[in-house]
Amino acid sequence: MITENLKNYRKAAAGCAMLLLCLWFAPAAAQETVAASGGDASGSGGSVAYTAGQVAYTSGATAEVSVSQGVQQPYEIFVTGIRQAALDIQCSVFPNPAAGDLTLEVRGGDYEPLTWQLLDIHGKLLESGQVADIRTQINMSGLASAPYLLHIIRKNTTVQSFKIIKK
Repeated sequence: MITENLKNYRKAAAGCAMLLLCLWFAPAAAQETVAASGGDASGSGGSVAYTAGQVAYTSGATAEVSVSQGVQQPYEIFVTGIRQAALDIQCSVFPNPAAGDLTLEVRGGDYEPLTWQLLDIHGKLLESGQVADIRTQINMSGLASAPYLLHIIRKNTTVQSFKIIKK
Protein backbone atom coordinates (compact mmCIF):
# COMPACT_ATOMS: atom_id res chain seq x y z
CA MET A 1 0.00 0.00 0.00
CA ILE A 2 2.82 2.39 0.86
CA THR A 3 4.56 1.60 -2.44
CA GLU A 4 1.36 2.31 -4.37
CA ASN A 5 0.93 5.67 -2.56
CA LEU A 6 4.58 6.47 -3.26
CA LYS A 7 4.07 5.74 -7.00
CA ASN A 8 0.97 8.00 -7.09
CA TYR A 9 2.89 10.73 -5.25
CA ARG A 10 5.77 10.53 -7.76
CA LYS A 11 3.32 10.72 -10.70
CA ALA A 12 1.63 13.76 -9.17
CA ALA A 13 5.00 15.42 -8.44
CA ALA A 14 6.19 14.77 -12.02
CA GLY A 15 2.94 16.26 -13.38
CA CYS A 16 3.33 19.35 -11.19
CA ALA A 17 6.97 19.73 -12.23
CA MET A 18 5.97 19.50 -15.89
CA LEU A 19 3.23 22.10 -15.38
CA LEU A 20 5.65 24.46 -13.63
CA LEU A 21 8.20 24.03 -16.43
CA CYS A 22 5.57 24.84 -19.06
CA LEU A 23 4.49 27.94 -17.14
CA TRP A 24 8.11 28.99 -16.61
CA PHE A 25 8.91 28.93 -20.34
CA ALA A 26 5.55 30.33 -21.49
CA PRO A 27 5.60 33.87 -22.93
CA ALA A 28 5.19 36.54 -20.27
CA ALA A 29 3.10 38.95 -22.35
CA ALA A 30 -0.66 38.45 -22.50
CA GLN A 31 -3.70 40.48 -23.42
CA GLU A 32 -5.38 42.35 -20.62
CA THR A 33 -8.88 42.01 -22.07
CA VAL A 34 -10.73 40.01 -24.65
CA ALA A 35 -12.69 42.00 -27.21
CA ALA A 36 -16.31 41.05 -27.86
CA SER A 37 -15.98 41.44 -31.62
CA GLY A 38 -13.88 43.08 -34.30
CA GLY A 39 -12.57 42.75 -37.79
CA ASP A 40 -11.12 44.61 -40.74
CA ALA A 41 -12.88 47.19 -42.90
CA SER A 42 -11.63 48.60 -46.18
CA GLY A 43 -12.81 50.97 -48.86
CA SER A 44 -11.51 53.30 -51.52
CA GLY A 45 -9.85 55.52 -48.88
CA GLY A 46 -7.90 52.73 -47.13
CA SER A 47 -8.44 50.09 -44.49
CA VAL A 48 -8.64 49.85 -40.72
CA ALA A 49 -8.74 47.10 -38.11
CA TYR A 50 -11.28 47.56 -35.32
CA THR A 51 -12.42 45.96 -32.09
CA ALA A 52 -15.58 46.43 -30.03
CA GLY A 53 -16.26 45.64 -26.41
CA GLN A 54 -12.85 46.46 -24.99
CA VAL A 55 -13.05 46.91 -21.26
CA ALA A 56 -9.72 48.46 -20.22
CA TYR A 57 -6.99 50.68 -21.62
CA THR A 58 -4.19 52.87 -20.38
CA SER A 59 -3.15 56.27 -21.63
CA GLY A 60 -0.28 58.72 -21.39
CA ALA A 61 0.34 62.21 -22.69
CA THR A 62 3.01 64.83 -23.17
CA ALA A 63 2.70 68.40 -24.41
CA GLU A 64 3.03 67.24 -28.03
CA VAL A 65 1.22 63.90 -28.22
CA SER A 66 -1.15 61.58 -26.38
CA VAL A 67 -1.36 57.81 -26.69
CA SER A 68 -4.01 55.40 -25.43
CA GLN A 69 -2.59 51.89 -25.34
CA GLY A 70 -5.13 49.25 -26.16
CA VAL A 71 -7.21 51.64 -28.26
CA GLN A 72 -6.70 51.85 -32.01
CA GLN A 73 -6.18 55.45 -33.03
CA PRO A 74 -6.85 56.20 -36.66
CA TYR A 75 -5.33 59.36 -38.09
CA GLU A 76 -7.64 60.78 -40.69
CA ILE A 77 -8.07 64.07 -42.49
CA PHE A 78 -10.93 64.50 -44.89
CA VAL A 79 -13.25 67.15 -46.25
CA THR A 80 -16.94 66.64 -45.63
CA GLY A 81 -19.88 68.20 -47.37
CA ILE A 82 -20.50 69.06 -50.98
CA ARG A 83 -19.53 72.37 -52.49
CA GLN A 84 -22.53 73.93 -54.17
CA ALA A 85 -22.18 74.15 -57.95
CA ALA A 86 -23.75 77.63 -58.06
CA LEU A 87 -20.97 79.06 -55.90
CA ASP A 88 -17.67 79.76 -57.56
CA ILE A 89 -15.47 79.55 -54.45
CA GLN A 90 -12.78 77.15 -53.31
CA CYS A 91 -12.15 76.81 -49.59
CA SER A 92 -9.13 75.25 -47.92
CA VAL A 93 -7.81 75.11 -44.36
CA PHE A 94 -4.24 74.60 -43.16
CA PRO A 95 -2.33 73.39 -41.26
CA ASN A 96 -4.36 70.34 -40.41
CA PRO A 97 -3.68 69.06 -37.76
CA ALA A 98 -3.31 72.45 -36.11
CA ALA A 99 -1.64 73.43 -32.85
CA GLY A 100 -2.25 77.19 -32.81
CA ASP A 101 -3.79 79.28 -35.58
CA LEU A 102 -5.76 77.65 -38.38
CA THR A 103 -5.85 79.48 -41.72
CA LEU A 104 -9.05 79.46 -43.78
CA GLU A 105 -8.37 80.38 -47.39
CA VAL A 106 -11.20 81.30 -49.79
CA ARG A 107 -10.43 81.68 -53.49
CA GLY A 108 -12.67 82.78 -56.34
CA GLY A 109 -16.07 84.40 -56.08
CA ASP A 110 -17.22 86.80 -53.41
CA TYR A 111 -16.13 85.98 -49.87
CA GLU A 112 -17.89 88.94 -48.24
CA PRO A 113 -21.13 87.23 -47.15
CA LEU A 114 -19.33 84.11 -45.84
CA THR A 115 -19.13 83.17 -42.17
CA TRP A 116 -17.38 80.32 -40.39
CA GLN A 117 -18.42 78.22 -37.41
CA LEU A 118 -16.15 76.00 -35.30
CA LEU A 119 -18.00 73.16 -33.61
CA ASP A 120 -16.90 70.34 -31.34
CA ILE A 121 -17.47 66.75 -32.43
CA HIS A 122 -20.89 66.76 -30.72
CA GLY A 123 -22.08 69.76 -32.75
CA LYS A 124 -21.77 72.39 -30.01
CA LEU A 125 -20.87 75.82 -31.43
CA LEU A 126 -17.54 76.98 -29.94
CA GLU A 127 -16.65 80.02 -32.07
CA SER A 128 -17.85 81.81 -35.17
CA GLY A 129 -16.81 84.77 -37.28
CA GLN A 130 -16.92 86.58 -40.60
CA VAL A 131 -14.71 85.70 -43.55
CA ALA A 132 -13.39 89.17 -44.27
CA ASP A 133 -10.45 88.44 -46.57
CA ILE A 134 -8.92 85.74 -48.74
CA ARG A 135 -7.19 84.39 -45.61
CA THR A 136 -8.86 84.28 -42.21
CA GLN A 137 -7.02 83.23 -39.03
CA ILE A 138 -8.90 81.08 -36.51
CA ASN A 139 -7.20 80.74 -33.11
CA MET A 140 -7.35 77.16 -31.82
CA SER A 141 -4.62 77.38 -29.17
CA GLY A 142 -7.11 77.50 -26.28
CA LEU A 143 -8.91 74.34 -27.38
CA ALA A 144 -8.24 70.80 -26.18
CA SER A 145 -6.61 68.21 -28.45
CA ALA A 146 -9.57 66.69 -30.27
CA PRO A 147 -11.34 66.62 -33.63
CA TYR A 148 -13.46 69.65 -34.56
CA LEU A 149 -15.75 70.63 -37.44
CA LEU A 150 -15.36 73.87 -39.36
CA HIS A 151 -18.41 74.95 -41.40
CA ILE A 152 -18.23 77.63 -44.08
CA ILE A 153 -21.68 79.25 -44.36
CA ARG A 154 -23.36 81.55 -46.88
CA LYS A 155 -26.93 82.77 -46.31
CA ASN A 156 -27.66 80.16 -43.60
CA THR A 157 -26.50 77.33 -45.89
CA THR A 158 -23.35 75.30 -45.24
CA VAL A 159 -21.15 75.67 -48.30
CA GLN A 160 -18.37 73.37 -47.15
CA SER A 161 -17.32 71.53 -43.99
CA PHE A 162 -13.89 70.44 -42.81
CA LYS A 163 -12.83 68.03 -40.12
CA ILE A 164 -9.99 69.66 -38.17
CA ILE A 165 -7.64 67.82 -35.83
CA LYS A 166 -6.31 69.93 -32.93
CA LYS A 167 -3.02 68.55 -31.63
